[in-house]
Amino acid sequence: MCKIEIFDGAMGTMLQAGGLQPGACPELMNIENPDVVKNIHNAYIEAGATIIETNTFGASPLKLEHYGLTDRMAELNTAAVKIAKAAAKGRARVAGSMGPTGRFIEPLGDLSFDEAYQNFYEQAKALAEAGADFLIIETCIDIQEMRAALLAAKDACDIPVICQLSYSEDGRTVTGTDPQSAAILLDAMGADIIGVNCSLGPEELVPIVKTLAENCTCPISVLPNAGMPYLKDGHTVFPMGPEDFGKWGVKLMEAGASYLGGCCGTTPEHIRELAKAVKDMPLPERRLPAKKLWLTSRSKSVCIDKSLPTRLIGERINPTGRKKLAAEIRDGSLLSVKKEAVNQVKAGAHLLDVNMGVGGIDQAAAMKKAVTEIAQLTDAPLAIDTSDAEALEAGLKAYPGRALINSVSYEPERIAQFLPLAKKYGAAILCLPITPDGVPKTAEERIAVMHKIIAAAKEAGLDDGDFLLDALVMTVSADKNACYEVLITLQMYRERFGYPTTMGLSNISFGLPNRPLINSTFFAMCLAAGLDAPIMNPYDESMQKALMASAALLGDDPNGLAYSKNEANLAVPKAAATAKVTELTPLEAIKQAVIDGEKDEIPLLVENALKAGMAANTITEQALTAAMTDIGVDFGAGRMFLPQVLLSAETMRAAFNKIKELTPASTAPEQGTVVIATVKGDVHDLGKNITGALLANSGFKLIDLGKDVDSTDIVRAAIENNADIVGLCALMTTTMVQIDKVIEDLKEAGCNAKVMVGGAAVTQEYADSAGADAYAPDGVKAVELAKELVQK
Repeated sequence: MCKIEIFDGAMGTMLQAGGLQPGACPELMNIENPDVVKNIHNAYIEAGATIIETNTFGASPLKLEHYGLTDRMAELNTAAVKIAKAAAKGRARVAGSMGPTGRFIEPLGDLSFDEAYQNFYEQAKALAEAGADFLIIETCIDIQEMRAALLAAKDACDIPVICQLSYSEDGRTVTGTDPQSAAILLDAMGADIIGVNCSLGPEELVPIVKTLAENCTCPISVLPNAGMPYLKDGHTVFPMGPEDFGKWGVKLMEAGASYLGGCCGTTPEHIRELAKAVKDMPLPERRLPAKKLWLTSRSKSVCIDKSLPTRLIGERINPTGRKKLAAEIRDGSLLSVKKEAVNQVKAGAHLLDVNMGVGGIDQAAAMKKAVTEIAQLTDAPLAIDTSDAEALEAGLKAYPGRALINSVSYEPERIAQFLPLAKKYGAAILCLPITPDGVPKTAEERIAVMHKIIAAAKEAGLDDGDFLLDALVMTVSADKNACYEVLITLQMYRERFGYPTTMGLSNISFGLPNRPLINSTFFAMCLAAGLDAPIMNPYDESMQKALMASAALLGDDPNGLAYSKNEANLAVPKAAATAKVTELTPLEAIKQAVIDGEKDEIPLLVENALKAGMAANTITEQALTAAMTDIGVDFGAGRMFLPQVLLSAETMRAAFNKIKELTPASTAPEQGTVVIATVKGDVHDLGKNITGALLANSGFKLIDLGKDVDSTDIVRAAIENNADIVGLCALMTTTMVQIDKVIEDLKEAGCNAKVMVGGAAVTQEYADSAGADAYAPDGVKAVELAKELVQK
C-alpha cells in the first residue's frame, strides 16, 4: 500500500510577495534572487510537503522566448533544481515543473508536434540532469500537448513522470478531453502518475479524481486551487481558507488520490492543514480497473468487450479497389475521405479504419494529414491501417487519442517495427495470425500463431487490454471449411485468451452470387460465435439488419426493444418516408457545411449559390451566421468542443473569402474592426488567440496586439484603426486591474469603441465594476457578443 505524498502549494503568488514584479520572468529569480525561492521551498517543507516543485513552470525554450532568455534555459532549470535540493536536505523530494507552451499544436494552432516535443525534451533533460526526482507536466489543457511532453520526458530520462491536465467546470479540458479518455490514454503511454491541477477548487475536482482513479492503474495526484479567485479593493482574494482546504483533502483521498497538494491561492498554511488532515488517515483500498480494450479519441472513449454491445469499425476509408478515392488521395485531396468519416459515424460506426495505401505517394505524409483532419471532424477513435512503419508512426504521432494499429502479424518486420511503436504511443494492436509461411487454415493453427504474437507483444511491454484478435476470413468458394474455421477460431479466442475479436467480413462471399445475403448470414453466425468488433461497411442495410436481429436474439437488446422500434420506423409508408428525404437547399447546404467543418467543399457551395442569384448578405445571415449560432448553442451544451468550433470557423472564413472574391467590395460582408490584446503584465495569450481566430474567421477585421501590452499602445491602436470593439484579456487576478486602466484611458482619449473583456480570472461581476460593455467567458460567446456590440 502506498502512502500519501504531499505536494507544496502556489509558487507565483509567493514569488510576488518576495519581490517579483508584474510582467517579470519568475524563473529569473532562480539566478537573481535564489534566497527568495529557497525560502519558499523551506516554508512548504516545514508545513509538511514531502514533494516540492522547482520554479521552472515557464522555463521551457518556447516560454522563455518572451523574455529573450531562451539561451539560458539550461542555466535557469539547473539553478532551480539546485535551490530545491538545497532546501530539501533529504526532507522532501524534488519535482521538476514543466508548464504548457502557451500555443496549440496543429491543426488547432501553429505549433508542430515535433516542435512541441523538442521544447519539452530540452527542458526535461536539463531538469533530470540537474537531479530532479520527478518530472511534473502540469496545467495542460490540450491532450496533444500532453502527449508531446510525455513522449519527450520519457525519451529524455528515466525518472518518474507526473501528468496533470486542467479541467473546466464542465469536467473537460478546453479542447474537449474528458478525464476518462485522458486516464486511459496517458496510462497506456506510460505516465507514472496521472492527475489534475489548477482551474478549479477541491470540491469540483472530487468527481474528476474519482473518474481518473477508475480508469487507470497508476497513482492519482490532485493539486486544486484555493477556490476561484476574485478581486477585492485591488487585491486578489482566494475564497477557501487553509482549514476548509485541508478538510477537502480527505475527500480527495477517498476519491482515489494518493498525491495531494495545492495550486493557485494555496499557501504554506493550506499545505499545513492538508498534511494535518490526512496524516493519520489510512489510504483507502483502491479497486483498480479490469484490463479491457479501451480506445479513445480526443473527446470520447470506446470499449470493445464481450460483455458490451457490438462495436462497428467502419471500413470505407480505404482506397483498395476504389479508383476514385485512390485518385483523390494521390492528388492530395481528402474531400471524400472526410465525407466517409463523417457519414460512417452517422451510419453507426463506433471506430474508423484509416488506410492511405496508394502507390506512388508519400504515405506517411498522407496518413498524417488524414488522421489530423479526421480527428478534428469526428469523435470516433481511429484504427491506423498500414503496412508501412513510417506511415504508422506519422499517424500515431498526429492522433490525439489511443489508436488501434491494424495490424500486427507474426512476420519479422511487423514484430520488430510495429510493437515498439505500439508501446511508445500507447496504441492497441489488431493481431493478425499470419506468418511468413502464409495463412494458417485451421483454427488450431491460428491459435498457435496468436500465442506467438501475444507473447512477442508482452515481451515488448504490452499487456492485457492491448489486444484485438482477428479471426482471419477466407473465401468459402475456394475452401468449403472457411466459414467453419472462422466460427471455431472465434470460440477458441474467447476460451483461450478472453480478448475481444474482430475481422473483415466480405472475403467470405467472394466469387458467389447475392453476396449481401451470404455476408449478412455469415455475420449473424459470427456474432453468435463471439465476434465483438466487425470491420464492415456501416451503410450496408442487410448487415445492419443482421446486427439488430442478432442483438435481440443474443440478449444484447433485451426483449428486442431496439429491434422492434427500428422495424416500426421502417414500416412508415414508402411515400411518406420518401417525402422526408429531401435535398438540402443551397442555404441549408452551406449552413451544414459550416457545422460539419467542410472547409474544402464550402467555396463551391457558395459559388453556386451566388451564381444562382443569391445575395451575399442572405448567405451571410441565413447560412453562415445561422450556423455559428447553432454551433454556439451546441458548444455551450457540451455537444461540440473547441477543435470542431475552430474547424467550423475556418470553414466560415473560406466562405467569406469566396464571397469577397466573387462580389464587389461594397457588398462583401463586413462585421467590424476589433483590436484585441492581453493586458500589461500578463504573458498568457492562449485564450486570446482562440478568440481572435474565431473573430477573424467570423468576418471581423482583427488587430491583434499580442500579450503584455501597455494601455497606451492599446488606446493608440483603437483610435488609429477606428476600432468598433476593444477586446481585453487577463488570465491572472494580479493583472486584472490593468483592464480598469485601459477602459479609463480609452474614455479619456475620447475613444467610442465598445470594450469586451475575458480571461480565466475575469468574471461578469468584475466586468460590470470595471465598466466593460460585455464579458465573454469563451471565444464562441465573444463572437456572439461582438456581433451584438457592433449593431448597437
